[in-house]
Amino acid sequence: MGFGVNGMLFIIFLWVFLGMLAGGLLLIRQREPILGKSILTVLILLLAVPAAYLAIGIASLTLQAFLQVSPKRYVAVLCGIAALVICVLLCLLWGVLKRKKVYVPICVLSGLLLLALGGNAAYDIYQRSIPEMGEKNDLLYAYAPYGSESKVYIPDGEPKIRFTQDIPRMDGATALYPVYSSFARMVCPREVLEGEDYEIYTNDYLRCTKTPEAYKNLAEGEVDVIFAAAPSKEQTAYAKSLGVEFEMTPIGREAFVFFVNAQNPLEEITTEQIRGIYSGEITRWDELGVKGLGEIRAFQRSEGSGSQSTLEKLMEGRQLMEAPKKDVVDMMSGIIERTADYKNYRNAIGFSFRFYSMEMLQNDQIRLLRVDGISPVEENIENGTYPLASDFYAVIRTDASENTRKLVEWIQGEQGQDIVKGTGYTPIDNERVF
Repeated sequence: MGFGVNGMLFIIFLWVFLGMLAGGLLLIRQREPILGKSILTVLILLLAVPAAYLAIGIASLTLQAFLQVSPKRYVAVLCGIAALVICVLLCLLWGVLKRKKVYVPICVLSGLLLLALGGNAAYDIYQRSIPEMGEKNDLLYAYAPYGSESKVYIPDGEPKIRFTQDIPRMDGATALYPVYSSFARMVCPREVLEGEDYEIYTNDYLRCTKTPEAYKNLAEGEVDVIFAAAPSKEQTAYAKSLGVEFEMTPIGREAFVFFVNAQNPLEEITTEQIRGIYSGEITRWDELGVKGLGEIRAFQRSEGSGSQSTLEKLMEGRQLMEAPKKDVVDMMSGIIERTADYKNYRNAIGFSFRFYSMEMLQNDQIRLLRVDGISPVEENIENGTYPLASDFYAVIRTDASENTRKLVEWIQGEQGQDIVKGTGYTPIDNERVF
């Protein structure tokens, strides 16, 4: 009476087991071979669906866990393999597997399934071979404040300020981590940055949670200063809903750049063409004078990121086209869909900030495009001729602590600006600061 679902399943499997045992005994003793085979056939078919479902589920989990690929494309092939296995078992049971009209179709079907499985695997291998640029941890490890082989810039001389108490907590965009990691190394005691995993970017005083989360952390008082592009309207509105206002101080300039695969012959683009591509008005490379590359794969970034907010401002109110999506394996929530990171296909175009793009995709795999005839080189960023150069900021709350304001003042000064330049960004014009 009180078995429940588990009890019922146990009884069903018990009866199936007893039925298979009875059918097997009939076969072994040769008393009722036809009846025994019939019983086993029915029981195999009854067990086929749950057994195949379980096998496909295990295979899907294996694909997710070890290969980090979505199993959607494999499901039809796995179902075919399961059906083939059941068919072979039944043929063995009835002794017909050796007949030509039976084994030939099975062999053909097996070959087709193997080809389909191999084709999917080859496609995934090809996709994984294409360089991808997303917000990965490689850059963060490379510029950890005290990493064993860190590339973090260390200026000459002792820092002009050093905090031992009320230490400002820092956060910000991945693209700017190299510069504020250097700030942290200069002004924070080593012991507060190290801990057990000091080469990893999570720390009470130095974080890198990316632009959207950094603005949220600042608004909620989890950090004291963040380093990022200007906030989006949504980020400003969220802060105001908490009674918080942001105070932005420009500390450097960086070029917002567009790039293509190095094999793409395109070398320059206009601002209006960029708007046309990302609004969906320009969809093919031949509209830009490039033959043989077909449709334009115009990658975007996740909503709220610094580069995506910059693109939205560049669009001047025009509606952005839908960004390419991809399935992402999340072991907690299964398969989820999100905006795809830039993949360096031959027909791709993407955007980022100059320093970050050059660090993440090296060895001449991408080409930075001239915009309106101007190259995004440091000289053109400094003299203001590159049209898409913009400030990045140290952002604090209007109720920031005294030490937080001292940190921002130091960053604006000679030593802080030396770090900005030495890291690879463009310092601000001092006349705009003092």
